[in-house]
This record gives sequence, C-alpha cells and structure tokens, in this order.
Amino acid sequence: MPAMTDLFEAAERKAAGKKGTYTAKDIEVLEGLQPVRRRPGMYVGGTDENALHHLAAEVLDNAMDEAVAGQASRIDITLGTDGTVTITDNGRGIPVDPHPKFKSKSALEVILTTLHAGGKFNDKVYHTAGGLNGVGISVVNALCDTLTVEVVRDKKLWTQEYSRGKPKGKLKPGGAAKKRRGTQVRFHPDPDIFGEKACFRAERLYRMARSKAYLFRGVEIRWSCDESLLDEKATKADNGDAVPTKATLHFPGGLKDYLTTTTKGRITVTPAPFYGEAGLPDQQGRAEWAVDWLAANEDDSRTFLNSYCNTVPTPQGGSHESGLRTALVKGLKAHGERVGNKKAARITADDIMDGSCVLLSLFIPEPLFQGQTKEKLSMPDAARLIEACVKDHFEHWLAEDVEGAGMLLDHVIERAEDRQRRRQDKAMLRKTATRKLHLPGKLADCTRREAKGTELFLVEGDSAGGSAKQGRDRATQAILPLRGKILNVANATRDKVHANQEIADLLQALGCGSGSDYDETGLRYERVIIMTDADVDGAHIASLLMTFFYREIPDLISGGHLYLALPPLYRLSQGDKSAYARDDAHRDQLLKKEFSGRGKVDISRFKGLGEMPARQLKETTMDPGERSLIKVVIPDPRDRNQKRQSKRTADLVENLMGRKPELRLAFIQENAKLAAQHDVLDV
Repeated sequence: MPAMTDLFEAAERKAAGKKGTYTAKDIEVLEGLQPVRRRPGMYVGGTDENALHHLAAEVLDNAMDEAVAGQASRIDITLGTDGTVTITDNGRGIPVDPHPKFKSKSALEVILTTLHAGGKFNDKVYHTAGGLNGVGISVVNALCDTLTVEVVRDKKLWTQEYSRGKPKGKLKPGGAAKKRRGTQVRFHPDPDIFGEKACFRAERLYRMARSKAYLFRGVEIRWSCDESLLDEKATKADNGDAVPTKATLHFPGGLKDYLTTTTKGRITVTPAPFYGEAGLPDQQGRAEWAVDWLAANEDDSRTFLNSYCNTVPTPQGGSHESGLRTALVKGLKAHGERVGNKKAARITADDIMDGSCVLLSLFIPEPLFQGQTKEKLSMPDAARLIEACVKDHFEHWLAEDVEGAGMLLDHVIERAEDRQRRRQDKAMLRKTATRKLHLPGKLADCTRREAKGTELFLVEGDSAGGSAKQGRDRATQAILPLRGKILNVANATRDKVHANQEIADLLQALGCGSGSDYDETGLRYERVIIMTDADVDGAHIASLLMTFFYREIPDLISGGHLYLALPPLYRLSQGDKSAYARDDAHRDQLLKKEFSGRGKVDISRFKGLGEMPARQLKETTMDPGERSLIKVVIPDPRDRNQKRQSKRTADLVENLMGRKPELRLAFIQENAKLAAQHDVLDV
C-alpha cells in the first residue's frame, strides 16, 4: 500500500508543476489603499447593496461624531440625480494644516489616503465616537471613482478632489467663507467595484438619517433628494410612510419619539412604553432605551430589537443587548416575587422579549466591535453596565404603575406557558412519531388518505352530526360534531384555551398544529367547512369558530382552507315544486319569483341541521355539485395595500370578541340603526 502524502504537500507540488517555483518574487506588497480595492469585503462586507450603503454610513458616522462631541448641530444629506451623495456638517472641519509626520501632505490628505489615520484613537478629541480605527473615510475614498472634500476652518474654504483613493491635485484654497464651518464630502461609488447598475436607494438613506436624528436629540438632520429618485412601490420609510423629497429631522424626545411613531395605531400591553436614559456606573458612558410590548393579537412579524453603539447600528446585537435582556427578566421576576405570583419564576429572557419592540442606544468610550462593519458589539463590560443601569429603572417603572406591571406580567407568563406547551407538544410528537395516529373518538373520518379533495365538516352537536354522517360522501367527507358553543379564544386565557377539550379534539383532527407551529403539510383535509344552523345561534357558533381560526391558526385561512356552509332555513313547496331559502330575505325573494302562481305555498322552517333529513342536508348543503360555500379570507398584513384593512379586521375581532364588553356595547350602539334597516351588520 503506498504511503499517504500530506494534503498540503500534494497541493504544493501540483501548483509548482503548473506555475514553476514559489520564490520571494511572488510575494506581493499592497501599499496605501490598494488592499481596500483588492479586497473590499474585508472593509465594507462585500460589494452588494449593503456594502454600497455602508459607504454613506461611514461618512455620516463621522459627521455624527462631531455632533455627539458637541461641535456640530446640523447635518445635511443630499442624494443627487447623478448618483452622488453629499454629507455636510457644521462641525470643526477636518484639519488642513500640514501633518507633522508627512510634512508634504495636509492632515486632510493623510486621513483620506492612509489606513488607520485619524483623531479617535484616544479620548482627547472625541470622548465617544462611532469611528474608531481611522479606516472609514479612507475606505470610502478608495471605493469611489470621484470624491470631493470641502473644509471650512477659520472662515476659509479648502477643496480637494480624489479618484479611487488618489488625490487629483493639491489641497486648494477656495476663498473666504464667513457664514460656513465644518466638512462637506461628496462621493460617487466606483462602478468597477460595485457594478454599473449600483446606486444609492433613497429609502435606505432616509431611514439611516432618521435613525441618527432619533439617536442624538441634539442634532438636526436635513434630508433632500430629487423626486425622480423615489420609487412609489419601494420607497417607504420604516413606519410605512412615503419618503419625502425634503425633510428636517429633529426629535427632542429621542428614542421615545421613535418608538411612539413606530407603534402608532397598534394595541400594546402597557399604557405607556418603558423608557429611560441614564449615565452608566463609574461615568463610563450613558444609555438610552425604549421598550414596548404588543398585544397577543398583534402581528408579531413587525416586532424589532434595534440596538446602537455611539449611533452606529449593531444589527447582530452583542453584549449591550444581552445586558438589556438580563435586566428586563430579572426586574420582572423580582416584581412577580413581590406580588406573590409564583408563575413569574418560570419566565425567561425569550418570553419577555417575544412580541416586543425595543430600541437601545449606548454611548461608551472605545467600544469593541466585531470587524470593520461594526455589526456586533463584543465588549463584556457593556453587558454588566447596561444591566446595572436598566434594572433599577425597570423595577421603579413597574412599582409606579401597578396595573400596567400586572398586565405585563400576565402577558409574559402567558408567553412562557405557550413556550412550555409547544415544548411538550414537540416531545409528544417525538414519542408518538412511530405510533398509529390517534383521532378524536367522535370524528367520523373519511376513507381517502391523502388530503387533496377531502373535507372536514364542523357541526354543532351529535344530532346535526348524525344527519351529516348519513348524508356525507364517506370517501372524501369527514364529520366532527362539537358540543355546544366552542370557547371564545379572544376572551380566554391561554390556560383555558389549552385545557379546552373541544379545541384539543379539533386540533387533533386537523393535524397541522397551531400558531407558530402550524405546518400545512400536516393538514389532513383540503377544506375545513363550518356548518352550523341557519339561525342566530348558528351564526354565533360560526363566529366563535372563525375567531378560533383567526387567532390560533391564521395561516390555515391564508392558505385558502376555511369555508362557511350555507344551509337553508326554510323549505318552500307548492305542488311538485320545492325550493330552499337561506334566510327571510331569500324566502321573500323566492315567493315573488319562483312561486308567483296560484295555490298555497307551504313554508316549513328547519329547527336545525339535526331536524333536517339526511337526504335534504346532502342535497342543499353537502353535495359539491349543488351546494354553495363562502370562502373565508383575511387581509395580509405583510401586503402594503392590505395593511389598513388587516388592522381594521384585528380591531373588529378584538372589539366584538375580546375581553372588554364596553367595546362591544359601543359597536352595537353605533350600528343598531344599520341592523334595524338591513337586518345584518356589515363587519
């Protein structure tokens, strides 16, 4: 057997055979900004759209550092039709005097053409800063085909132009500028790096500018772009509003204003958000936070946790987020212990953060980030500092609002119980995966195994179930009788919902799970049909069932699987002629159009589906060739055009089926006249 060779030796011999020997001549030394252009991913994370907009973030961060240092009060951001971005601040201006180490170059040129050159390696000039390594602006310069800098210092204007990291000429004086101060940077991304079609998006730049204004209330940011750069379909800010062509962004309320704007019109758990700001222990910086919790019926997809360090966004989180999570869970557990709620001991950080909208801003000297793009804060001390700072404020906030604290505690405990239930359900699934499927005993299942073409009828009581079983197609139609009125899930605790036998039987029959555990591939029927009596009680039962599906299994509705049957309320006959009417209006219509001749018309009213002969039930309600069904649909909250309708639907369900009877009373009072006129409420 031949001896095994080292993998790297084999590769080396292969390379040598192709290209010859490997000598000192093959060692390449990249100087100046060449490393940036050769490997842009190391500095801006790649060459995609995110990397492109990182250029603007680097320049804006420099301007924000001037504002946070108390040297600038205004920043202008302009997106030009030529694809350039111009960022101007009224700060001190980048130094233009000769650099002591490179006397033939100005400090401005050294900063723009040299990696790791800047004034933020200590806290003499900037106590806290987003730029730390002296890399950002030089990287932007290297990756732009044109970049122009204007600096006003001591009422004198200085200008210098660059291309792909190299100066196109010397720093030039531009005359007096008595009413200006600060730095202006105009830049255009290099198409050789980012592609010919690469361009800045107005909504991303506007969102970036607005977040900076929220993060530091002492700055005013003026935004402008040409109307031709706005795409009606795509150009939306994070609150759903259209991006303006001009705007002045200044928010004295800081993160609280941001959170209030973002959650406007949505139902929250507590009357007011948890907001605060404070200095960190031992004068190591300061923090600001704003937290709110959405009600259980709100769309969880619109929750967020946005964190920042020295105004730099940290989308991958880090130690400051860990500190906040720990502070919140410890504070709420302590409150639960004070009020004697033993269930509070079960909650975790995931339970309290689930369904929350969180903003966290940290200002700290010399932070440690992962990588040049600064997407994650890696600083263990930050977790300890944030926890110590936030926990005390959170406990005071809970103590001051006892009612709101109780609502929050109940909400989080409900989340914890739901989490534990899901874990138990998954464990049960693992245990029974190889066993025969167990179905509710009262379910009369169909014989077809695959879901396609099958139907599950939900009927009230054994009597209606008996008629339906006799009138069904055994191959494709299953019958599940429900006892009385199903639990109103909108007005019940999670414990009651999970303990309810009727709901358990229904979920077992469906086989698809509920909530976040919904699995459409597990759904055992193509259609789920609610078939109740055609009277007021039947309508009430149908509304309870639809509420259950809307709250617990909305994806089943979105998938087009839920229907309402239309059983008749009356049977009209005249001689050999007969017809069925759904309601009083339909009866009167048939009397005028179908039974206009002489002779008495016999009208019989069905007391319920259980009183209807199986043959008639099949003929009128269950036979796919004869029946009529109503498909239940709900607006998609993710669709921009349906957001308002989705919000209205959620509000109607909460008002009519929720825990506050005063909301139902108000609805009845407002719509009583409509009901009297039309005998129906259009909801």
